[in-house]
Parts: sequence; structure tokens; C-alpha cells
Amino acid sequence: MATIVKSYEPTFWDRLYIPALVKGLMVTFRHIFKKKVTIQYPDEKHIPPEGYRGLHRLNKFDDDRIKCVACEMCAAACPSHCIHIVPDASPWEEGKERYPVRFDIDLLRCIYCGFCEIACPEEAIELTEIYDFADYTRESFLIDKDGLLEVYEMTKDENFYLREKENAA
Repeated sequence: MATIVKSYEPTFWDRLYIPALVKGLMVTFRHIFKKKVTIQYPDEKHIPPEGYRGLHRLNKFDDDRIKCVACEMCAAACPSHCIHIVPDASPWEEGKERYPVRFDIDLLRCIYCGFCEIACPEEAIELTEIYDFADYTRESFLIDKDGLLEVYEMTKDENFYLREKENAA
């Protein structure tokens, strides 16, 4: 047997909305005097916490050789299938047998999960702290090997946004 529940009947004060208005204004006045946490974005950049997963980079050895051995473990681990690698025999005498001729990442397809970074046995691919990359075309979000190495050059020393902040000062 069904239970009948009587619906709420608003009182006179509820229909005037004065208590709700006063509660809302109290919340507003409480926040007016607190310290502001707004960041003026183009002028000030948010420094992401340690472990933030942003734009990818392809790491290199000290002698400017790519660490990647084109084992394609990162592409296999990627749940969104955004990494495409074309391997070839290594042109260097000593070192690894293979290297990537092409290494492409579709940044619009990537979910920035970090599985590629975890799967890489050579620690060749890494997610950096760079979060502000935007453009007008889809093609500009296809980053190739040269673009990944360029990101390495920008982020190899320290946090990208700390250095940018020091250069602005």
C-alpha cells in the first residue's frame, strides 16, 4: 500500500522570499572582507602543484640523443590511442638499436592520464607543468617529435612558470 506524503505548504514569509534574501546577503558580506584569490591570468600565471600532468615532452641524454627507443610501450598503454610512433634503426654507433623517426601525439585526443609516462621503460616521455596552450585549428594540436623536443628545451632546467615569472620581474 502506498504512503501519501503531504507536500510542503510555504508560509507567508517564505512566499515573500525575505529570509532567503537575507541569507544570501549574509553569505555575500561574509566573503567581501576575505582575502581575494583571483589570479589576473595573462599577467600572473598559476604555478601548478608538483605532479601536475600537462603538455608532453620527449627527454634527451646529455649528448642530445633522444632517450626514446621506439618500443611503443607508451602507445600501447595509452587508453585514448593518441600516440603514434614510427621506429627505425638507430643512426648512432653506440647506444640503443632503435629510435623514433616519427613520434606524434594528438593533444586533443589525449586525456593526460600519465599512463604513457608510467609505461616508458627509458623515462623518455614525460608530462610537464605547461597547461596554457591554445590555438584555432585542430592541426596545431598534433605535436610531432620536433615539437616534443622543443618542449624539453623549454622545461629541462626548472618549472616553466617559475622561470617565466622571474624573467618578467
